[in-house]
Amino acid sequence: MPLRISDLLDRPGLNLAVAYDVPAELLARTVEAATVSDLPAPGKWLQGGELLMTIGLLLPREPAACRAYVRDVAEGGAACLALGLGQGLPYEEAPEPLVTAAREAGLPLLTVPDEVPFIAVTKAVFDARADEQREVLHRAFATQRRLTAAAATSDGLQPMLEEWTAATGVGATVLDPLGRQLAAGEPEARAPLAQARDLLERVAARGLRGSASSTAGGQQLEVQPLGARRLRGLLLLTGRPDDAARSVVPGLISLLSLELERRHLRDEPERRRRSALLSELLADEELPADRARDLLASAGLTAERVRGIVVEAAPPESRGGPPPAAGAAEGAAQETAADLALAMPGGLVRVAAGPASVPGPVIEAVVGEELDIHAVLGRFAPHCPAGIGPATAPEAVRVSLRQASGLLAVSRSSGRPAEARQSEAARLLLDLGDRRTLHGYTDAVLGPLDLADNGEELIATLAAWLETGGAWDATSRLLGVHRHTVRNRLDKAMDLTGRRLDDPDDRFDLWLATRIRRGGAPAPGHGDGPVTAP
Repeated sequence: MPLRISDLLDRPGLNLAVAYDVPAELLARTVEAATVSDLPAPGKWLQGGELLMTIGLLLPREPAACRAYVRDVAEGGAACLALGLGQGLPYEEAPEPLVTAAREAGLPLLTVPDEVPFIAVTKAVFDARADEQREVLHRAFATQRRLTAAAATSDGLQPMLEEWTAATGVGATVLDPLGRQLAAGEPEARAPLAQARDLLERVAARGLRGSASSTAGGQQLEVQPLGARRLRGLLLLTGRPDDAARSVVPGLISLLSLELERRHLRDEPERRRRSALLSELLADEELPADRARDLLASAGLTAERVRGIVVEAAPPESRGGPPPAAGAAEGAAQETAADLALAMPGGLVRVAAGPASVPGPVIEAVVGEELDIHAVLGRFAPHCPAGIGPATAPEAVRVSLRQASGLLAVSRSSGRPAEARQSEAARLLLDLGDRRTLHGYTDAVLGPLDLADNGEELIATLAAWLETGGAWDATSRLLGVHRHTVRNRLDKAMDLTGRRLDDPDDRFDLWLATRIRRGGAPAPGHGDGPVTAP
């Protein structure tokens, strides 16, 4: 227990006394140290929490000067002021101006009798502080032993958190890198995870490089990363650990990290099984639909539609120097694949040889359509080129993976995952093209219409007709005009441009020009989301 002023008053042999009726809350102040000073302004020499002793050699006698002295001591952070009394000393009892000033300032004023030297008070304070530190160490060692014993159980996460909370009174929850709860020291978390969500996201984004803390609802929250070489989980502490508990936090982190690494190794056979299932799924080019669904269901993936993902294991910045050793590249790919497998419920993940354009292995995965794959890639494979295939039926996932693999070069160029979609045709070309060149091309194709009196109307009609696949009725409904009006406008547009709607090349040129004019090519600095491709 910390040493309080009331403890010193009760300590036998010191015979300390209060100079006025000090309120109980002031006597509950913690004493951190004891010091002696007869300076007229000792406040700047204090650090806070001291029992400041003086014989009052230079103590002012005027009330105003006394108040200034006491204010200086209080502002310096002293826990209390003690005046030595006795024959041959300046005072045999506390002077009234000092007592009044201390009472007004809310500073406890004690008196030290003549027979008690200041060194006795100093030794008593430091003896009590040493006892306190020994008690802290004793409780810390006892807590560490309990945690170590809990870690030796078959499932150490839950027992360790329960022992921690029972010993310290501080809530603890372990979550995976995506913020999903794995275990908690209490049946119900003290603070909703929603309050700590931002804190968890910040720490997870930094990996093993730092922790963070904040206050929510008057309660302290602290998040620590768990893992050896890679982030395996997050520890959320709810409450304010005392000195003994704080000294055990590094040990708790180490034991929890060891347990998560042990789980990671224990899951290796399941990851190998899923890798084999994916290889079997992709081996047969004419795999029956029922067989494909059965394979996915055996891994817990029951989604009606799935998509293929291909990720380069090595980030782009690693390609500037010499290529990594084959073993190192394979190891990095396996680690990333294990992380992705953890974050993809029911997903199948394997490491495979990459295409000729990729110097090392790639990670292939099949996941459910509903999975937020961009969040997963951003967390576990940041800066790694990645292709995301379109959602397909399970038996056609080979096609989705093939498209995903073809998008790796696009992702490498754009610096973000490239996603194949069935809509927004030619978006890939527009994203990769030079903006000035694209608009110059558009002006060349649509320039004659721009000069016409009703040019905007003609271009809008042309764009609507092309987007509807040349459907006259659909175009008239879209524009709210008669179909004959649509035909007349398009005939005029073709006369002005010298193009023919029944010519495939002309039709494509007109479609691409209207798409660029409509905004198909983003301006530089835009498009921070995923690249999309047909």
